Amino acid sequence: MNQSFTPEALRRREDGKRPRALALALQLPGDDRDTVVANLEELAQLADTAGAEIVDSVIQPREKPDTKAWIGSGKAEHIGALVEELDLALVFADDDLSPRQALNLQKACGVPVVDRSGLILDIFATRARSSEARTQVELAQLNYLLPRLSGAWTHLERQRGGIGMRGPGETQLETDRRLVRTRIRQLERDLKTISRQRATRRKGRDRRFRVSLVGYTNAGKSTLLNRLTGAGVLAEDRLFATLDTTVRRLLLPDGAECLLSDTVGFLRKLPHHLVASFRSTLEEAAEADLLLHVVDLSHGYWEERIRVVDHVLQDLGAGNTPRQLLFNKVDLVQDPDELRRASLKHPGSLLVSALTELRLEELLRELGRREGDTWCEFQVRVPLNAYSLTGVLRREGRVLGEDADEKGFLLRVQLPLERQARICRELAAQGCVISPEAAS
Repeated sequence: MNQSFTPEALRRREDGKRPRALALALQLPGDDRDTVVANLEELAQLADTAGAEIVDSVIQPREKPDTKAWIGSGKAEHIGALVEELDLALVFADDDLSPRQALNLQKACGVPVVDRSGLILDIFATRARSSEARTQVELAQLNYLLPRLSGAWTHLERQRGGIGMRGPGETQLETDRRLVRTRIRQLERDLKTISRQRATRRKGRDRRFRVSLVGYTNAGKSTLLNRLTGAGVLAEDRLFATLDTTVRRLLLPDGAECLLSDTVGFLRKLPHHLVASFRSTLEEAAEADLLLHVVDLSHGYWEERIRVVDHVLQDLGAGNTPRQLLFNKVDLVQDPDELRRASLKHPGSLLVSALTELRLEELLRELGRREGDTWCEFQVRVPLNAYSLTGVLRREGRVLGEDADEKGFLLRVQLPLERQARICRELAAQGCVISPEAAS
């Protein structure tokens, strides 16, 4: 059932030309006009990624969305005339539409109408490569489709009669809904299994510092991962170039290493079904030791995008995870004042270009410093009859040096701060002598 929900009109025509489309947005009281325009530009990027070409856009001021046709019945008729005049094949709405709104708008326009969530889901369906990503996308699609099934069987006549007399349309609709709900439950079980498997894999690499790349889509996360680790992940100047989580080892300047992960980018008005479906993938970010928040500084609304990412991270339970702000694509910034403004507004942030590898050595040094701050170093004397405890120290931390005398084994070790207190208590209970700085 993993299918695209954007109409066939979105696909390239036989002559190779992309379908022409119109973009629609509402401007409600309190909405900044420039922000609405920027949102329409992003919608055009999404349409381009999906394979369509936006040839015109319309912004409709309203007090509130019309419950029947979203932009209002009169404006909908005007859009229908514009669609015919420009010979358009599609209309994209920058908000999520109710089934009723979508149906009425489509009738007025005479062409398929695709809302923002439907467009994003279509892109994810075409970009999903791994079995996990396809499962996540299908679950989001079905949750999106379920409340919209009612219009799928209107061509079948409903029989009238007393209680229990149901027509073929209603019978087929209820059957279809049951099938969808059954499939949703199966996909949810599959994703829970995937989540447990991920948790097991993470336990096996707990000793290593985990850094997760997060940020708005197309901020340059995949390019950065490739430059730092040689991962070879697909990176292109389009939204949602990659969906699957990629984890690679990264060697730091002091000889230590960390695990660097890259996952799906965030977006304004990201469908909540999609966020819920991709939660197992995004757990890499929620459980990281450090979030490397990559920001495209060349984008005019980078501050708004920072707020969007912060909001999504809060929803994922990663709001309190340590974070390093990384301004990327500085080679595309023409105004030096913009660089200074970003640095002053966000002290401690780094300015880099992943594409040209500008100042990446500063980033590596900062990651090395952050990695070092998560460990404590001390000495411990292990009694001769408790040598097995040295294996515990090697498994739980790092043994930097080892010596022995008639009293036992003297080890210089590093332990993760989060596990230091527990391990030290266990060592002391077995007769080990710990240096004073570790006992605090």
